[in-house]
Amino acid sequence: MPKFLIEPHFRLQEWVAHEKGYFTQAGLDYDFKELIRSTDGTHHQTTGKTGAFQSIEQGRQANITCACHWTVNVAASKGHTKLYADAYSVAPSAIFVPADSSIRSPEDLAGVPISVGYQSGSHYATVQALEQYLPADRIKLSYGEGMLFGRMEAFLDGKAPACTLFSGPYYFAEQLGFRKVIDNTFMIASMLNGTPEPEDIKKFFRALRRAQRDIDLRPELYTHYYKAEFPERFHARMDTRRWGPGERIVFEPYTKEVFEESFAWIAKREIFADGKMGTGRYEDAVVTLTAG
Repeated sequence: MPKFLIEPHFRLQEWVAHEKGYFTQAGLDYDFKELIRSTDGTHHQTTGKTGAFQSIEQGRQANITCACHWTVNVAASKGHTKLYADAYSVAPSAIFVPADSSIRSPEDLAGVPISVGYQSGSHYATVQALEQYLPADRIKLSYGEGMLFGRMEAFLDGKAPACTLFSGPYYFAEQLGFRKVIDNTFMIASMLNGTPEPEDIKKFFRALRRAQRDIDLRPELYTHYYKAEFPERFHARMDTRRWGPGERIVFEPYTKEVFEESFAWIAKREIFADGKMGTGRYEDAVVTLTAG
């Protein structure tokens, strides 16, 4: 039987569980690989309308990976993956502008290109936050700067007037003095690729639960793991002692009600072309290993 394949995913938990032996102690026979290879940043140098949904369409190697819950919701509805419904996570996120920007309020972002990842968490979260303030035709999104670290670098270099960043890049922008206009925290869902053994899935999340408890208790001991996620060209400028814990795993169900509300929200805003969202049936899209 092949080993359970784990890849880190822009958060601390997998690194903590791996380094402290929690996966092994849970009885998981696994390989730990940085498949996206974020430390050299090449995965994030994309252009145009390429984002999280497209990467799921192409297929992912690791047995369990993550993306924003909106994208996983649709991808699972189309049969590209299965949404693991026994847990979800929440990432700090915000729209940032340069310190000297004239933009002071969410209303000031009307018509301003905001760098986001196409059909990725930053895309949905930006709309969700700004539609309280602006009509849809005044929310202007820009997809040309690439995925997470590509967009972050373009923004730091002054190539975008505003940018939505989450977790590690969120803290980096704060550290460098960029100004937050509005928070837009978002949910992240886990997805199962292939047919991993149910017991291995339970062992994986058992280890992450221990890691989450450690991070909750002493986050300052673990924020150095962000350097294992960031492209190396940024390391000299990063002071991760100032950074927060980032994405937090919540060991509660991603319920049918949440699934259906999210699916309806996406459909109403026409983020996907008509007829391209799949069935929208919770029972077809999710896997749960918890009875009841």
